[in-house]
Amino acid sequence: MNSAFLFLGILLAVALLAKNQSLIIAVAFLLAAKLAGLDQKIFPILQSKGINWGVTIITIAVLVPIATGEIGLKQLGEAVKSAYAWIALGAGIAVALIAKSGLTLLTEDPHITTALVLGTIIAVSLFNGVAVGPLIGAGIAYLCMQVVKFFG
Repeated sequence: MNSAFLFLGILLAVALLAKNQSLIIAVAFLLAAKLAGLDQKIFPILQSKGINWGVTIITIAVLVPIATGEIGLKQLGEAVKSAYAWIALGAGIAVALIAKSGLTLLTEDPHITTALVLGTIIAVSLFNGVAVGPLIGAGIAYLCMQVVKFFG
């Protein structure tokens, strides 16, 4: 048994103990793919396109209320009258811009990915966090690094 199987086994145990269904499914899928010998074919595709697919799926889920008619132009008009809606709009813009900085960091300093993945695993398995992708984590890390550089 190589270290990848051991590490995935440990993650599966942590996921089971934490009763985190998303992490259980993700680790079980990766273990099954490795055991079936499909890892060489599908892992590179998942690694290069998986985040984009995940963002697309999340975007679809967020847009479902529009598609079902639960949210329409009337609700949009009412929302712009709300201070909270303006806060949410600003937060959406900020997150997208922060994630853009994360993409820059991951491109320039790929070893950061390891720490981001570990942080995500800890948050998901121990604190019932949600793995929304490394881009925002990298973006936040990038901003923090810039603050440290500025004051350092």
